[in-house]
Amino acid sequence: MTAPIPPAAPLDVFRPGLFDGQVALITGGGSGIGRGIADTLTALGAHVVLASRKQERVDAAAAEIRAAGGRASAVAVDVREAERVQQVVAQVREAHGRIDLLVNNAAGNFYAPSETLTANAWKSVVEIDLYGTFFCSQAVLPVMRGQGGGSIVNISMTLHYRGWPLMAHATAAKAGIDALTRTLAVEWARDRVRVNAIAPGPIPTEGVRKAFTPPPTAEGVPDVFAVDRAMASYAKKAIPLQRWGAPADIGNMVAFLMSPAASWITGAILVVDGGEWLAKTAPSA
Repeated sequence: MTAPIPPAAPLDVFRPGLFDGQVALITGGGSGIGRGIADTLTALGAHVVLASRKQERVDAAAAEIRAAGGRASAVAVDVREAERVQQVVAQVREAHGRIDLLVNNAAGNFYAPSETLTANAWKSVVEIDLYGTFFCSQAVLPVMRGQGGGSIVNISMTLHYRGWPLMAHATAAKAGIDALTRTLAVEWARDRVRVNAIAPGPIPTEGVRKAFTPPPTAEGVPDVFAVDRAMASYAKKAIPLQRWGAPADIGNMVAFLMSPAASWITGAILVVDGGEWLAKTAPSA
């Protein structure tokens, strides 16, 4: 069988300078998928504003992007706080004059049995994922309307398509994001604001790698290559395209949705997962 095709570099797919003069606000932009999106958009000329609750995280990420020749700045915001979100959007508009793209990527998540999930744990994830998506979208609407349009991309997931044990809070929140995406797309189309969502599949993170890390050997020494073998085996068996995703895969889809090529696409939830959700059944609880 031929080797899996890796994610393409943005300049191999899109023309250089595609987003020159445009501004993208990315929540949860300091690491992981958010950082991958930021790297893609800056490679295509956009100024990215990275937002996170931890100022030091987005400051460091923005500095790295600038050191690599991109344009980036950072702001601290807790997306659960509607008033603070409004203040940050106003600051971004004041500093840059416009917001062409909002990526609602900030999220909270952890595994927990539904029967023991505390009220605070449920509230925390639903507020970050769902409330935060709504608050940020609502805040950028007047800015986008005033400049003649814009694009909002929400980051969803695939787990709620089939139910996923120990993830009641996250799956409920992401299902709400899908519904919110479609509703805002219809409601805000008259303002030339397109609202879409991306449902990423399995992308290695620190938490994912930890889940694939076996216990130490009998000698108490961890097998440093075991996690890579386990993850490679999973990809071969469970993902039809036979590789894990990368932040660049999601970044390229965001760039497409932000580009003129997607000017007639709104209200879509686009799955980017190598076919994994079609092939895999939910694990036992």
